[in-house]
Amino acid sequence: MQTVKDIMTSNIEYCTPLDNVYEVAVKMKDLNVGAIPIVEDQKLIGMITDRDLVVRGIAEKHPGSNQVTNVMSDHIYSIESNASLDEAAHMMAKHQVRRLPVVDNGKLVGIVSLGDLSKNYTTGEEAGDALSDISESYESN
Repeated sequence: MQTVKDIMTSNIEYCTPLDNVYEVAVKMKDLNVGAIPIVEDQKLIGMITDRDLVVRGIAEKHPGSNQVTNVMSDHIYSIESNASLDEAAHMMAKHQVRRLPVVDNGKLVGIVSLGDLSKNYTTGEEAGDALSDISESYESN
């Protein structure tokens, strides 16, 4: 049985509370990603997504020099690396998230995304069911 560790992205770039919104946006652009974890003392304290930048940053007229802690989501759902893919898919659907930080012993070790799950489910039917659940839950919000 595959686990989250088998499919997660483990080379994670992150920002710290000392970074500002502009620095996060540049990192997202350079890495071509839609989310950046915020880490302090090796502990995950938040996530900032491209949507956060728009909704809590630009739309609220916060300047690029604004601290990431003012824009990030600090209520984060995470999963351990030894969890099953079913557990990850269920958690993503339940909490309506498309990216799930992977945390072991309080330390960020990776991120598993909707795309990771779609490419790695055992059967196409399982993948379809899981992705449908995540998408339906996400869209109903």
